[in-house]
Amino acid sequence: MATTTYTKAGTKAPTPVKLSKDIFGLEVTNHELIKQAYLTYLSNGRENLAVTKTRGLVRGGGKKPWKQKGTGRARFGSSRVPIWRGGGITFGPTGEENYTKNLNVKAKRLAIKQALSLADQDSKIIIIEEINPKITKTAELSKLLTKVGANKKTLVVMDKVSDELFRASGNLKEISILSAKYLNVYDVLNANAIIISKPALDVINDWLSPKKAKV
Repeated sequence: MATTTYTKAGTKAPTPVKLSKDIFGLEVTNHELIKQAYLTYLSNGRENLAVTKTRGLVRGGGKKPWKQKGTGRARFGSSRVPIWRGGGITFGPTGEENYTKNLNVKAKRLAIKQALSLADQDSKIIIIEEINPKITKTAELSKLLTKVGANKKTLVVMDKVSDELFRASGNLKEISILSAKYLNVYDVLNANAIIISKPALDVINDWLSPKKAKV
């Protein structure tokens, strides 16, 4: 199962790399699992910022609006009750909600393999022998990625992401660089092209291979 392979200079390699059928060649039948892994990633990255004020937190309302009896109106002890305009919010977000979701390791690994298989079916997988981790210039990195077929929304998977390489990619808005051990369904599905270095491919094979299953 060979795929497009490039040298570290950006030219096509004479011998294409063969991808594992157990990782990149699965028959994708469980789309619900992929969706679950996708939503789990989004939920776990959600920031809990929404906070509303209850009637006890809204400023004012200390004085009783009118006397208890004799006015013919409903009795109220505060103008900050939830049913009044300007009052507190009932059952609103407190900032302590927990939106995280859990997905067991076996299901997570299978979802990633299915996502990689879909990417390979769409010819999105590109292998490069090596990307110099000491690249510091954005233009140099951009030129290399253009040679190997990078376009909009390109995911670059490395075995390790150096500080120099991370800074060099900072101004490339459509390029995302990710360590292989943090590979996830969300980034794989949203990428138009996935460039994987050979050392990163070894990490992926070691992580997702059935015979070498690791957490």
